[in-house]
Amino acid sequence: MTLTIAALLPALQNTNGDAENAAVLQRRAEWAGLDARVVAVDTREQLPDRLDAIVLGSGSDSSIERSRATLLTMHDELRTWGTEGVPILAVGTGWELLSWGIEFPDGSSAEGLGILPGRAVPGAARVTGDLVVASPRFGTLVGFENHARDYVGAEGSPLGRVRAGAGNGRDSGQEGVVMGSVIGTHLHGPVLAKNPAFADELLRLAASRAGLTYEPGAHTAVVDAYAAAAREAQLGAARAAAPLAQA
Repeated sequence: MTLTIAALLPALQNTNGDAENAAVLQRRAEWAGLDARVVAVDTREQLPDRLDAIVLGSGSDSSIERSRATLLTMHDELRTWGTEGVPILAVGTGWELLSWGIEFPDGSSAEGLGILPGRAVPGAARVTGDLVVASPRFGTLVGFENHARDYVGAEGSPLGRVRAGAGNGRDSGQEGVVMGSVIGTHLHGPVLAKNPAFADELLRLAASRAGLTYEPGAHTAVVDAYAAAAREAQLGAARAAAPLAQA
């Protein structure tokens, strides 16, 4: 049995390297002794018959309409996979495209696919910087946020609480949204490379659906040590910046 991981629209939705989250899942699966492959999907015709995990990265605003048009051709499949428990990780504008919709400063909007609750709305200013999130399901998550929109309407199902950074904004103190196995987040990094435990949980979900067992392989200890050092450096920077922000 081969785990098939889809990187959706990597030609349009990879401005922050978030499509590489698919490669992280593949490598960790292989280190655990499982067969895994990544399939780049830029059109509906390229969708495999079976998918075990899906990654949708972030793109620029100029690509939103093209990405939306393509994703609409896959709407039924994405909704079915989400309902069936296939882990779907959507980052940045990829997440916004799966929401109810995106609103722009000029008053125009783009309707989303409606797979995740909430919508993206203009923020007071672009937010960039370290983002630290305490997630009850995935532990402490770190990454980088870079977005000009806030996210509203999903207060009942966030990914976690913001410990440093802005997250969903509007003083919500929340970051991201989770609906079953479908996860939206502002965390760039790619997030799964910086947060191995997050990647492992998604792989356990994918493997379980396929009738397999996932346990991190020995080689992951070496890689995770690098991730731990990077996480600690980012957490330290966030802790140091907190008193300045509160001053």
